[in-house]
Amino acid sequence: MKELLKSSNWISGLQWLFFIFTNIVVIPITVGAAFELSQETIVSMLQLSFIVTGLACIIQALLGHHRAIMEGQSGLWWGVILTLVNTAVAQGMPLDVLGGSLTVGIIISGILTILIGITGVGPILAKLFNPGVMGVFMFLFACQLVGIFLKGMLGIPFGNVEGEVYIDPAISVLSIVIALLVIIISIKGSTEVRKYGLLIGIIVGWIAYALIFKTESVAGGQAKAFQFELFPFGGPAWDIGIILTVVLTGLLNTANTFGALKGTDSMYGKEATNKQYRNSFTITGFVTGFAGMFGLVPYSPYVSSIGFLNQTGIIKRMPFILGGFMFFMMGIIPAIGAFFSTLPLSIGSAVLFVSYLQIVISSRNFFRIVKWNTRNVYRSAIPLFVGIIIMTMPAYYFNSLPEIIRPLLSNGLIVGITLALILENLLSWDKID
Repeated sequence: MKELLKSSNWISGLQWLFFIFTNIVVIPITVGAAFELSQETIVSMLQLSFIVTGLACIIQALLGHHRAIMEGQSGLWWGVILTLVNTAVAQGMPLDVLGGSLTVGIIISGILTILIGITGVGPILAKLFNPGVMGVFMFLFACQLVGIFLKGMLGIPFGNVEGEVYIDPAISVLSIVIALLVIIISIKGSTEVRKYGLLIGIIVGWIAYALIFKTESVAGGQAKAFQFELFPFGGPAWDIGIILTVVLTGLLNTANTFGALKGTDSMYGKEATNKQYRNSFTITGFVTGFAGMFGLVPYSPYVSSIGFLNQTGIIKRMPFILGGFMFFMMGIIPAIGAFFSTLPLSIGSAVLFVSYLQIVISSRNFFRIVKWNTRNVYRSAIPLFVGIIIMTMPAYYFNSLPEIIRPLLSNGLIVGITLALILENLLSWDKID
């Protein structure tokens, strides 16, 4: 009780609230826009995201891994879902078929994640994700998300758009200015100011957007408490290619749990136990299954929490729990969800564009452990270059491939990570001098 009443814990909890908010608020808006959902549905999804994320953080801290690590909608899942939408549109697949198959795949992924937790095979899977795999994963992950954010900054709409699409010069200029502002704060700002760089960028950009364009964002709307739609992307469907892609994404998403727990071992002065891994996976699995039914991006521990912990030094659980509770309360109040749904997508994209540039550091740290030479450089070069090249290819290039494998092979992130897993675990590269 004493810890709960400490003002310092509430102040630190407020910092956690800002961090969680900055990472979550754009995700439901962009996904809802990509699936062409109604304004009211997007507002409800945002409101539910606040509630589920707040609860997930609290449950992980109390019953899961017992650490101050944000549990949120996974960036890997987010990037794959937006990429699948763009690919489906280019290949003529109806969005409700994509959404229904996506829902089925996410629910299956949630069940598999629960099984990983219950059976305790997490540490075995961790051995597959060695530094070489994690370096490729982090770099390609950054490439995919930063590419999505850059398009958002340029005013290119998410999802299905009829006719030709062009860059919006006015939106682009404002977005670039906001991105530069956040970068300058990150470089020149004091320690206290840098903590709130992303939040400052959102506030300044949002106000500037409202003054310049005098219009609401794509997601403006109203919501009533607890009126959430089951299967908003479409009823369950069975496109095997999409389902396989989604299930594979779920397995690859386990890398976030390994990265977050391993990355905080030094802060807590001990390695995470098998029980912590089991509990963390089990909780993530349940939340992911729930997310699939209600149109939320699936969850995982946030590797980016490591940067926040390093920057603030707030490693105690109580401030984190308080931050999660405040975020939960934001979702309970409908007016708050409706207000934040008006965040312009271009501004959110600009702020997150800067935020995810930091992933390059994580990729570099993993690659520094890899022993490269002119004979074994292929272990990383092949998955990196193949993944990046596929990302740049138009989706219609893959129309000649069988439908069952088309979603898999047209996704550069999944292809690159899969190649890295195969190459790193089938050959003893360190023995090649």
